[in-house]
Amino acid sequence: METADNVTESAHLKRGEDGTETGIPQSSTKLRKKSCKEALGFANLTHWRTAIFFFSLFLCLTIVFAFSFIIPCPVRPQYQISWNRSFPDAATYDFLAVEDTSRDKVNDIMFVLKTQGNQNNTCSAAGLSSPCVFVLAVDGTDGTTMWDLPLSSEYHWAECGLNKGASRNWDCLVSHSDQLTTIDNYTGDVKWQQARPSGLQGSMPVLSVPDLNEDNVNDLVLVASDNTQTQLIFISGESGVQIGSTVVLDSIETTNHLLHHTPEGSHYVLLQKEKGLYGLALWRIAAKAKPGMEAVLKKDKHWEKNASPTSGFVPIYESDSLRYVLKAGHTDNSPNLLVVTETETSIVDGKTLQLLWSVNTSSVLREPSFGHFNKDDILDIVVEEDIGNYRKRVVILDGKSGDMLWEVELLAAPNSPGPSAVHTTNSFSIFVFWGTLPTETNSSVPMISDRYTYMLHPLYSKVLLESTSSLDHIVTFKAKLMEHGRHAAFILLTGPETEGAEGTVVLSKRKLKQDVPESNVRHIGTGGPSETDEDIKEVFSRLRFSDW
Repeated sequence: METADNVTESAHLKRGEDGTETGIPQSSTKLRKKSCKEALGFANLTHWRTAIFFFSLFLCLTIVFAFSFIIPCPVRPQYQISWNRSFPDAATYDFLAVEDTSRDKVNDIMFVLKTQGNQNNTCSAAGLSSPCVFVLAVDGTDGTTMWDLPLSSEYHWAECGLNKGASRNWDCLVSHSDQLTTIDNYTGDVKWQQARPSGLQGSMPVLSVPDLNEDNVNDLVLVASDNTQTQLIFISGESGVQIGSTVVLDSIETTNHLLHHTPEGSHYVLLQKEKGLYGLALWRIAAKAKPGMEAVLKKDKHWEKNASPTSGFVPIYESDSLRYVLKAGHTDNSPNLLVVTETETSIVDGKTLQLLWSVNTSSVLREPSFGHFNKDDILDIVVEEDIGNYRKRVVILDGKSGDMLWEVELLAAPNSPGPSAVHTTNSFSIFVFWGTLPTETNSSVPMISDRYTYMLHPLYSKVLLESTSSLDHIVTFKAKLMEHGRHAAFILLTGPETEGAEGTVVLSKRKLKQDVPESNVRHIGTGGPSETDEDIKEVFSRLRFSDW
């Protein structure tokens, strides 16, 4: 039976191949007549593809519509190109802090006034005698007051930016009257206020050190010096309470101090003494203040090899005419040290303490500043030298070799701020100077009316962009980035000539590029650029600025 069934099936198939009799059911016949796509089921897939395409298109349009009309785009702060705030019957001081206190990505400005207050906030309302000290924060976009905090007089000094990487809930420390007060820069609230340690005036900078009392907040060191001794005191960053006892360095007068980090993670307090620059390990100071407190601090065996066996001081740069010591970098990762004496300017390696280079300079007028003249990622140095006859020479030195990159001679107009620089997105800086370019018609004795601001573009170093400046007495000045990639500004604080004297105080912000169209292009030296003055102005107008 099985064989017969097979023969019958075979016969059916054969006859179907001959075309005389298919022997196949009707449904099978229709299947053969269908296309290959239909046979494989692709026809149904085509419908699914169409549906998926239109669904995807609908989804994309929905997303675009949502982002365009429903979900709001981030609102970029609208700022005024320039603004002025006037404060009559007030005194001010050489202090400006530029930080984003409103969290709108535009830097704001903090400064100090001595005044009776305003209708919304007075000294008497705060229980203080009038006039008192006010710490103010004004919005960088339009100059409106965000907060003002009254404190007891007299004002000594203030420092902000102390919360960076320190886990503190405050940012500014103010020394006033007989007190130390910390302020939250976002709200203007006092976080702690303590009586200043007896007999210790203290001076800037405040040294931010690791957490020594194990409260998870970095602590502080205050340094004070008089003609006979230098005192160092540890302060809790959390509460302001003194940690341990005051450390006294007998018979040592210091004129400046810095905190330096070594490659092995050790901290050294650099003290500018009569005979040069010396370092003293923080762990040594901590051990004197409170035995056992040094256990959390690291030691650097390479630096300690050079330490004095009696005093512990490490000699860094010996000179009896030391004037300035600065960090030649924007990080705490063992930056090189810039050392200026009466006769030379030098760079000392911050890791090995080796002298990298030294050049002859004389009669340096003020503390040097930094900027990027070339694109080697090493900060270059701006030095102003007094060359006599009411003239000064502005020199830019290569930070890597000490070679002179650029120079210009200016009349030293009275009450002119020092040089500054603002970094650009093109890896170089725009340098800003104050003074007057000498001409045949200039007076040999410059007046305050002869004071101009000059901007230097490193790629067009044979020209300067000259702008007029305020004729008021300048208390302090900064050229600062206000919004990343957007704009930089000149911030000017003017007031009475005598610090602390009453008069009209004016705080102003002016966009750095605002005066470019009306500025004069002044050519210096020979072989200037082939571009026209208007082309030079266009280059300045297109600048974009960034952080260092």
